[in-house]
Amino acid sequence: MAYGQTGTGKTYTLGRLGEEDTADRGIIVRAMEDILAGVSLESDSVSVSYLQLYMESLQDLLDPTNDNISIVEDPKSGDVSLPGATLVEIRDQQSFLELLQLGEAHRYAANTRLNTESSRSHALLMVHVKRSVKGRELAHSSQNGNSTNIAKSLRPTLVRKGKLVVVDLAGSERIDKSGSEGHTLEEAKSINLSLIALGKCINALAENSAHVPVRDSKLTRLLRDSFGGTARTSLVITIGPSPRHRGETTSTIMFGQRAMKVENMLKLKEEFDYKSLARKLDIQLDKLIMEHERKQKAFEEEIERITTDTQNQISEAERNYADAMEKERLKYQKDYMESIKKLEEKWMMNQHKLGERKDQMASTAQEVAELKKLLSKETSLRKAAEEEINNLKSQLAQLKMSEASANSESLKLRKMLEDEAYRKEKLEGEISMLQTQLLQLSFEADETRRRLDRGGPGKVPGDLDSLISQVRPQVNDSVNEEKASIANLFEQVGLQKILSLLEAEDADVRIHAVKVVANLAAEESNQQKIVEAGGLTSLLLLLGSSEDETIHRVAAGAIANLAMNETNQELIMSEGGIRLLSITAANAEDPQTLRMVAGAIANLCGNDKLQNKLRGEGGIKALLGMVKCGHPDVLAQVARGIANFAKCESRASAQGSKTGRSLLIEDGALPWIVQNANNDASPIRRHIELAVCHLAQHEVNARDMITGGALWELVRISQDCSREDIRTLAHRTLTSSPTFLAELRRLRIDY
Repeated sequence: MAYGQTGTGKTYTLGRLGEEDTADRGIIVRAMEDILAGVSLESDSVSVSYLQLYMESLQDLLDPTNDNISIVEDPKSGDVSLPGATLVEIRDQQSFLELLQLGEAHRYAANTRLNTESSRSHALLMVHVKRSVKGRELAHSSQNGNSTNIAKSLRPTLVRKGKLVVVDLAGSERIDKSGSEGHTLEEAKSINLSLIALGKCINALAENSAHVPVRDSKLTRLLRDSFGGTARTSLVITIGPSPRHRGETTSTIMFGQRAMKVENMLKLKEEFDYKSLARKLDIQLDKLIMEHERKQKAFEEEIERITTDTQNQISEAERNYADAMEKERLKYQKDYMESIKKLEEKWMMNQHKLGERKDQMASTAQEVAELKKLLSKETSLRKAAEEEINNLKSQLAQLKMSEASANSESLKLRKMLEDEAYRKEKLEGEISMLQTQLLQLSFEADETRRRLDRGGPGKVPGDLDSLISQVRPQVNDSVNEEKASIANLFEQVGLQKILSLLEAEDADVRIHAVKVVANLAAEESNQQKIVEAGGLTSLLLLLGSSEDETIHRVAAGAIANLAMNETNQELIMSEGGIRLLSITAANAEDPQTLRMVAGAIANLCGNDKLQNKLRGEGGIKALLGMVKCGHPDVLAQVARGIANFAKCESRASAQGSKTGRSLLIEDGALPWIVQNANNDASPIRRHIELAVCHLAQHEVNARDMITGGALWELVRISQDCSREDIRTLAHRTLTSSPTFLAELRRLRIDY
C-alpha cells in the first residue's frame, strides 16, 4: 500500500508499466513477473481484479458498467470478498499489461494546483493465486484400515491459496493548497474522510484498542486483513521535498510510525480441491454410461441386421419358388395343348384317309403306336415336373429350418442383452459406493477443518486513547524566490496584452505569444478566460493569415485543447474553424503540424450536433487527406476522429435522428478503414476497430461493408481483438444484423 500527499509519486511507484524502458516498471508489474515465474500454468491459476473506490462507491475498472460492488464478510473467518467484481485469468505478462492499461483508462483523475493528473480514487489490484501442493500424503483409509485402489484414485488435490492486494491510495490534500472547487472539492472531501478513517483504525490497532472502527469507511473494510489481520503488509510512504509541505510530510511519517506498531498474524490457507475430484468422478461416470450405451446400441443394430437379412432371404426364396412354379406350369400347359392339337389334327387326317383308303390300315396302326409312344413320353415328362415340384418343396422346408435357426440366434442375442443390463446395474451399484466414499471423505475433511479452527488466536483487550491530533502546517513561501512561470506571466502582464501580441509585426514576437497562449490553453481553468477575451478568434485569424509552419503547429495545438469543450466546439464551427484547419492540413508538410490539426478535427468529430456541418465544410475529406503523410502519430489522430464520428452516427441512428448511409462511407473512408483495421500500431488499430463496430451497428451500412470487405474485419475483431469490450461489441453487432448473418450463411460460414 502506498500512502502520502497528492503528487508525491504513489502511482509512479506502483503503477508504471515500463513500456519504453523496462527499468521504469512499477511494483505492480514487477510483482506479477515474480508470480508468473513461480507458478506452473498447467496446474496453477492466476486471476486478477482491478477496482477503484470513488466517492465511497466501489467500481470495477475492468467493467465500468459495474459501478456499485458490494463487500461481503465471512461471519466466521472475517475474510473480505467481492463476489460482484470481474475476475480475469492471467496466462502471460503481456495480457496483464493490457489489462492494466484498460483499467487505468477508466480511473478518475483531475488537474489541481499540486498535481496535473491527481488520482481522485483509491485503486485496488487483487491478484488471486491457487497452487496445487504435490508430495503430501493424505491419511484417509477405509473402515478396515487398508486403502482400496478406488480410494487411492479418489484422493483430492491439496490447494494453497494466496491473495496479493496492491493499493494506490489517493493523496491527501489541503483545499487551500490544491485549489479544489465544485465536484473536485467533493472528491477531495471523500478522499480525506476515508484516509481519516484509515488513520483512526491504525491508531486503534497500534494502541491495542478493544474497538477498531473498520466500518467507518469502505476503504477500512477492504483493508481489514492488511492491518491487524492475517496478511503480510508492506507500506510505502511518499513525501515531497518542498518546505511548503512540511506539515503534510510530518503527518505522513507519523502515520508510517503508527502503522509499524501494528502486528499481523500470518496464516497459510490450504484446502482440498473436492470440486476437481467431483469433476473427475462425473467424467468417469459419463464415460461408463456412454460405453454402455454404445455397446447396447451395437447389440440392437446387430439384432436388427440379422432379422432384416433373414426376412430378405425368406422373401427372396418365396418369390423364386413362385416364379419357378408359374414358369413350369405355363410350359407344361403349352406343350400339352400343342400335343392335343397335333393329335386331333392327325386323328382327323387319319379318319379322312380311312374313309378313302382302307388299304392303309397297317400304316395307321403304326401311327397309332407312335402316338402311344408320344403319349407315354408326355406322361414321363409330367412325372419329371412333379419331381421338380417336390424338390422345390424340400428347398422351402430347408429355408423354414434356417429361419428357425435365425430365431434361435436372436434369442441368444436377447440373452446377451439381458447380461449387459445386469452388468449395468452392477456398475450403478459401484458408482453409488463411490459416492458414499466421497461423502465420507468430505465428512472427515470437515472434522479436520473444525479441529484446526478451534486453535485460533484470542483477543487482547486494551484501552481507548485519544484521537489523532492535527498538525497545522506553517507555510512561509517567498514569491520573489520562485522562478517566473507561465501562470505568473498571465497574472502580471494580463491576458489582453498577451493576445494583442498575436497581431505584432515581428514574427518572433508572434511565435512567442502563440506559445504562451497554447501553454495557458493546456489548463482547463484558463480556457474559458481565453475564449471570453477573444483568444479563440485571434488564434483562428492567425491560423488563416500566417504562413509560418511553427505558428500553424502551435496555434492548431491550442485550438485542439480548446476544442475539448462542447461550447468552444460550436464557437469554432461558427467562425469557420473547420475550413481553416482543412486549408492548414492541405498546405502543411510537418507531421507534427498535421498531428495537431488532426487532433483538433478529431475532437470536433465527437460532437453530435456538428456532424452534418463538419462534413459539409470538408472535415472528413481533410482527415482522409492527411493519411498520405503516413506518420503513425498523424494516423492515430485520424483514426480517433473517424471513430468519434462513427460513434456519434451510431448514437444518432439508435435515437432515430439519423437515417440513410453513413457520411463516412459516402465520403470514401471505408477502404482506408478496412486497410488499417489490422494495423500494427495499437492506437490506430484500436480506434479503427471501434469505428468498424459503430458503422456495423446501423443496418443500412451492412451492404456497403460487405462489398468493401469490412465484414471479414468485423468477424476477425469479434474473435482476435485484444480488448474484450471491443470483441464483445463486434460479436453482438454481427449476431444482431440479419444482413451479416445472411451473408455468412451464403458463404457457408458457421458463426
